[in-house]
Amino acid sequence: MEYKHFSHQHNLNIYKVQQGQICRCHGCQSLCHDSIYACWACDFFLHEHCGNATRYVNHPAHPLHPLILIPSPTYCSGSFVCNACGEIGNAFSYCCALCEIDLHLNCAFMPPKVSHKAHQHELVVSVGSPDRKGAPEFCKICTKELNSKNWSYCCLKPECDFRVHTFCATSEVKPGLYQGDDPDSEIPEPNSAATEANGNQPKPAPPKPSDPAAELLELQLQMQMAQQLAQMMASFNLSQFV
Repeated sequence: MEYKHFSHQHNLNIYKVQQGQICRCHGCQSLCHDSIYACWACDFFLHEHCGNATRYVNHPAHPLHPLILIPSPTYCSGSFVCNACGEIGNAFSYCCALCEIDLHLNCAFMPPKVSHKAHQHELVVSVGSPDRKGAPEFCKICTKELNSKNWSYCCLKPECDFRVHTFCATSEVKPGLYQGDDPDSEIPEPNSAATEANGNQPKPAPPKPSDPAAELLELQLQMQMAQQLAQMMASFNLSQFV
């Protein structure tokens, strides 16, 4: 059975990875196991969940705009820094070009809640760390410093003060999240408990565009035109008019 993916020029076939074979997914850059989509002429492989990932998601971590799935970074460097885990990526990503939000495909589908043997309570993914007035915070599993700009998993019980890197907490991927109205898929906002205690209601998110793919394409064209204009102005020699 053949399958056509928007990121590759050839049709892909379902293939069962055999023991000892090394195939790396072009979507998430991790090794493939079990069933994959394959183009052997190009050594192009995709996990099933990477090949079936939807073109955009309404992710609760960025409610302002849909995140669009792109097969390669649009930055000049050819790479991006994932807002979730903080690691560099150069393959598939979910992005918002308007806000410069970039997520690894797997990071976009991390489970909202996980259990870990290092802690007795359930851990919830958080898109921001509390303000500690400049004091560094360290992962309770690997003991390395946590970046407050990146996501983490934490225990919601204040007496625990347990927070860890996303990649320390889990490697699980839950394809299909954020396609419906599943309340378990919601990501709590930082300081949400304090907001509720003060009686303040969160601001409603603005309406989603009806065609996010078209919006992204239009934005990319505008950015390209702006870059070309900037290059023309930089190369323009004003000295001839002096």
